[in-house]
Amino acid sequence: MKSVTLNNGVQMPILGFGVFQIPQDETQTAVEAALAAGYRHLDTAASYGNEEAVGSAIRASGIARDELFVTTELWIQHAPTGSVEEDTKRAFGNSLHRLGLDYVDLYLIHQPLGDYYSEWRAMQDITKEGLARAIGVSNFHTDRLVDLIDHNEMVPAVNQIETHPFHQRAADQALMRERGVQIESWGPFAEGRNNLFTDPLLSDIADAQGKSVAQVVLRWLIQRDVVVIPKSVRPERMAQNLDVFDFTLTDEQMNRIAALDTDGSLFFDHRDPDMVTWLGGRRYS
Repeated sequence: MKSVTLNNGVQMPILGFGVFQIPQDETQTAVEAALAAGYRHLDTAASYGNEEAVGSAIRASGIARDELFVTTELWIQHAPTGSVEEDTKRAFGNSLHRLGLDYVDLYLIHQPLGDYYSEWRAMQDITKEGLARAIGVSNFHTDRLVDLIDHNEMVPAVNQIETHPFHQRAADQALMRERGVQIESWGPFAEGRNNLFTDPLLSDIADAQGKSVAQVVLRWLIQRDVVVIPKSVRPERMAQNLDVFDFTLTDEQMNRIAALDTDGSLFFDHRDPDMVTWLGGRRYS
């Protein structure tokens, strides 16, 4: 498995297994199957409601903890009369308890909303205490990312953002590279939107490579040095998604895929006032 080196020297597998939208009662089976297929990088979040099942799968697998890379995410903390830093540490402790782990490899701020500066200060403490090997953010546009970097001690190791053939984030990635932040893709298949799996251009490249469209998309991201966390509940698809290290896309194929970029989200805009209100009104502990 290829890895990337984060800005604090931690090694992160470039391909992992995500559990977004997998129901709690199906997650343990799915993660056990992923681990059996060879995945060693798992991505969950407090808001997914399945951290406990991820932890159960890890214990059932018998795989040594130091062979795994586990990420979870902090939801927006609400402490109008208290301390967001204290609430952040409490939320982290809850996640660690649900996972049944002594530490996580990566802890992310899930949304660029609320008092994420206080959240970040708490996460810096969590890292210094050895409870998280690395910390980062998710869904941060470049302006907020730079502002966070410029006014805090630690530079986020990772920014997990929507990245797929129709929203490629090349400029964002270039800035992150300059600032020492690793880009990570959520939604690498765009959840099938824009008919991704039957797209003529992607299908033509897949046929030429003797691979599936999904494999081509994952390979395209990996060749761009983008960490990727595809999700599937089907063991055969899990295995297929891992099987992307035995071929290379040509420069011409990479350039053809680059032409698919629409430079816009297929999901939602974190700068939309209605979306900000909706996300900010959700509660997870």
